[in-house]
Amino acid sequence: MTKAVYPGSFDPVTNGHLEIIRKAAALFDHVVVLVAVNAAKNCTFNAKERVQMLRDCTADIPNVTVDSSDGLVAHYAEHMQACAIVKGLRAMSDFDAEFQQALVNRRLNPHVETVFIPADSDNMFLSSGVVKQVCALHGDISAFVPPQALPQIIARLKAKS
Repeated sequence: MTKAVYPGSFDPVTNGHLEIIRKAAALFDHVVVLVAVNAAKNCTFNAKERVQMLRDCTADIPNVTVDSSDGLVAHYAEHMQACAIVKGLRAMSDFDAEFQQALVNRRLNPHVETVFIPADSDNMFLSSGVVKQVCALHGDISAFVPPQALPQIIARLKAKS
């Protein structure tokens, strides 16, 4: 069975994230969506909230599970016996940072490959930061985030602004 790990902060989850999850689920027997916890990052949602939002949004994809970790992704992938780490790409600027990270992960875990999945043109502009900014300025984010997560995202982001 081929298993992949798709890590990210997912703060909050976007339709772009969901697109990459669906594409990865079509390529691998099992995909673990990993909420990577970084204590230095000031997240809007805590790890438990992000995990639950992702579980709600991926409930219809049978070969996807969601987990969280505050350790190295390469070590998590090794622990899970994953053959790949999935990274979504929106633009060449994403590739530069993700390629560097792939080289580090390869050094830490030579048994895992990094697989880059490009976003469709509909989602190339989309990021969690864009969602936060548009919502903070009272814009409509319904086209940017999965409907299962929309009410929670709006409530939290409007409360912060």
